[in-house]
Amino acid sequence: MDRFKNQILQFCIGGETSIYELIKRQDFSLKEFFENIKKLSDKGILKVENGKVRLRDEIKKEYGFLEAIDDPGCKNCEKTGYEIKGFFEKLKTKWLEVTKNRPEAIEVYDQGFIAPDGIIRRVEFIYERGDLLGSEIFIMGDDDLLSLALALTGLPKRIQVVEIDERLVSFINEVAKRENLPVQAEIFDAQYALPDKFRKRFDVFITDPVETIAGFTLFISRATAALKGIGSAGYLGLTTIEASRAKWYEIQRLFSEMGFVITDIRREFSLYPRGDKNFSRYEEKCQVYKVVGVGADCDWYVSSFFRLEAVTEPKAKVEGTQIIDEKVYKDDESWATPY
Repeated sequence: MDRFKNQILQFCIGGETSIYELIKRQDFSLKEFFENIKKLSDKGILKVENGKVRLRDEIKKEYGFLEAIDDPGCKNCEKTGYEIKGFFEKLKTKWLEVTKNRPEAIEVYDQGFIAPDGIIRRVEFIYERGDLLGSEIFIMGDDDLLSLALALTGLPKRIQVVEIDERLVSFINEVAKRENLPVQAEIFDAQYALPDKFRKRFDVFITDPVETIAGFTLFISRATAALKGIGSAGYLGLTTIEASRAKWYEIQRLFSEMGFVITDIRREFSLYPRGDKNFSRYEEKCQVYKVVGVGADCDWYVSSFFRLEAVTEPKAKVEGTQIIDEKVYKDDESWATPY
């Protein structure tokens, strides 16, 4: 069975579509995606031109019966399984108010932040799993400003953010002081060991790590060092866009070696929207842009959200200094990372 072909046929049967929308709708890495698109094009199944994709007429006729099948995903919650209403709708309004002057994403740290609805859904998910009420939370890297959303619920005991970007540290601390929130942000460079004052002090870590194996191992190790022990939880984002199944396999093995079990994976849970302050400002430096030849015409970068739980004493794979060079940030699947 050719599952990639099936995904493309099922979506493209509705008519011509943006190649970026197609990227969002399938679950192969960008490198694999374009290799498979070329194969389907060479076989006469697809026509690809100017960033648009359509089925050739004879193929569309052959698979016309697919048009009768509706998209089974929930339209009300963007297929996440979480509505934003009541308490969480008010939280979103307040979070948008306090973050309206947020710093823009910058290329040097490969930054990009998720949409407001995605922020609130992360809060909802963490709350539902019992990891928010009275908890001590460690956030490694917070260009999403999730720390402020979590704190605005009034539920966590304290939140510690470590972040290399001085602009974000200052912004988070200013908002926390003004709103009287239990959040503290400090400068931290992941190249160096986690300071003793953060080690084994937290119930939960949250991070969106670099998606090379070297980068992922480093960032998860630093976050893991902050956990108290068995029963502690970790939350992280991971894409299929820059991480193939082979890479997911290595990451899954890494979790086991570090003492974690995967309890949840929420697919396509976090959307990274285009915008003046977000990563689309430097999209032309990404490999995907160079291959397509045109910029994105829709929001297409999505990631899954994982929950881990420590079933043995959590153990970091990297403890000492590890210099961050290009191999930590980029590999041959880093097609959405600026070069």
